[in-house]
Order: sequence, then C-alpha cells, then structure tokens
Amino acid sequence: MDLTVITAIISAAAALSGIVLGWAGRARTVKKEVAEESANSAVQRADLEYIKRGVDDMKVEQKLQGQRFEAISERLTRVEESAKQAHKRIDRLEEDGRG
Repeated sequence: MDLTVITAIISAAAALSGIVLGWAGRARTVKKEVAEESANSAVQRADLEYIKRGVDDMKVEQKLQGQRFEAISERLTRVEESAKQAHKRIDRLEEDGRG
C-alpha cells in the first residue's frame, strides 16, 4: 500500500473516532445537565411548598388574631356599658346622699 492511502485511512479513522468520542461526551454532558436541572427543579419545588405552608400558617394565625380582636372588642363594649351603668348608679347615690 501506498503511504498516502495509509495516511488517508488513518486520518479517516481519527476523524470518525473524534466524532464518536465527541458525540459520546456530548451525550454524557446532556445527561448530567438534565440531572442537575432536575435536582434544581426539585429544590425549587420544595422551597415553594415550604413558602406556601408558611403563608397558609400566617393566614390561619391572622384569622385567629381577628377572632381574638372581635372577642376583646365585644368584651370592651360590655365593660363600657357596665361602667356607664355603674356611673349612673353612683351619681344617683351621690344625689340621694346630698339631698
């Protein structure tokens, strides 16, 4: 065989092996990128769920605070009414005591 034929065959074999190795490397890189993206996506989903639970907890706590506020407001109104009646009775007693 001629030296140029051997050189051409070796060059073709090198080119084909380069293509195969490059393709295999790219496929491995793509798999690795997909795995990393999946892991990142899972972490983001977990973080989002954690935030959702926190918001739900805050909504429940806010609702409970509203109920407590309403109960305190109602009690305050009753105390004010009672104090008003007590003042009226005290005023009557003072008038009766003076007169």
